Amino acid sequence: MPSTLIITNDFPPRTGGIQSFVHGLAMRRPADSVVVYCSTPGPKWGDATAFDVRQPFPVVRESTSVLLPTPGVLRRAQNIARLEGCDSVLFGAAAPLGLFTPGLRRAGVERVVGLTHGHETGWSALPAARQTLRHIAEQVDVLTYLGDYTRQRLARAIGPAAAARMQRLAPGVDTERFHPDAGGAEIRERHGLGGRPVVVCVSRLVPRKGQDTLVRAWPRVLAEVPGAVLLIVGDGPYRGRLRAMAERQGVADSVVFTGSVPAEELPAHFAAGDVFAMPCRTRNGGLDVEGLGIVYLEASATGLPVVAGASGGAPDAVADGETGLVVGGDWPGPTARALIRLLGDPVAAAEMGERGRAWVRSAWTWEAASQRLEGLLTGS
Repeated sequence: MPSTLIITNDFPPRTGGIQSFVHGLAMRRPADSVVVYCSTPGPKWGDATAFDVRQPFPVVRESTSVLLPTPGVLRRAQNIARLEGCDSVLFGAAAPLGLFTPGLRRAGVERVVGLTHGHETGWSALPAARQTLRHIAEQVDVLTYLGDYTRQRLARAIGPAAAARMQRLAPGVDTERFHPDAGGAEIRERHGLGGRPVVVCVSRLVPRKGQDTLVRAWPRVLAEVPGAVLLIVGDGPYRGRLRAMAERQGVADSVVFTGSVPAEELPAHFAAGDVFAMPCRTRNGGLDVEGLGIVYLEASATGLPVVAGASGGAPDAVADGETGLVVGGDWPGPTARALIRLLGDPVAAAEMGERGRAWVRSAWTWEAASQRLEGLLTGS
């Protein structure tokens, strides 16, 4: 059977939305029709070898932490494609590895699909990077996009011919894994949260995600909802500054930092909350932007109302006013008002969560994403 070679820097056990997206697509391909070529994450992400042997397909890793478009990496990708009989390639992120497309075609690859996320929209704003992105788009058969925002940004950068071949491919959500009874009570007990109102944020701790906006909004939330707890799940370079900010705001005793948690515990951490919030914002003049925000959909699948920032494609993951609320993430006021509204009316918040789960189950399924990818890889 012809195989698909997935070439990616974004793959577990390193965690993140792109990693989950690419892995989810790989897992839903026939096991004997996929081989993954990827980088090796650092030890903080866990044992990559142990992860790889559990997969139903072969995983070939470079010893480096990042695959770059170098001749050596291309030669290895070509060798894998020849040895495995790969007739198609899926780039986990089109830029910059999509530059390998001509070389892979020389190795017998007939069909090439490049995924895009949020960072490619940043590339589209920089002249040199925009030229590289345009070159990649002209070489691949299909460049995918997550939603209307990313399509519009990319289409302006890559030119009309390549833009005409763009196709939407967004991730799905495993609603059997993310559901309201996923073990939230255990997480609440672990952190001593009891029955207190909990706002949960699950994400990397970086400025774009807006955890600082949550911390700055928290005094106002506590004034209206005494006893509320902000549960910040994840780790990243912003952690120290966020802790210091919570101390300065005088809310450190009601802000819980869990640090990194195992992937298998993520559903339980979502389920520990009453409201999910990540007021992301666009930074650096549009270079740092949210592509979609799979965490909003995972929260909805768990039955939580969501508060999302109005950055890039993030609003595509929220039915504003139905499954959650979209706010500007640059200032704490809008976030505080949204949280107070949801925490202050648990019945209405629960109804939002129910609508969110129903929406995810109907519109954001892995089955639909897998079928879509099959069509893109075969050209049908």
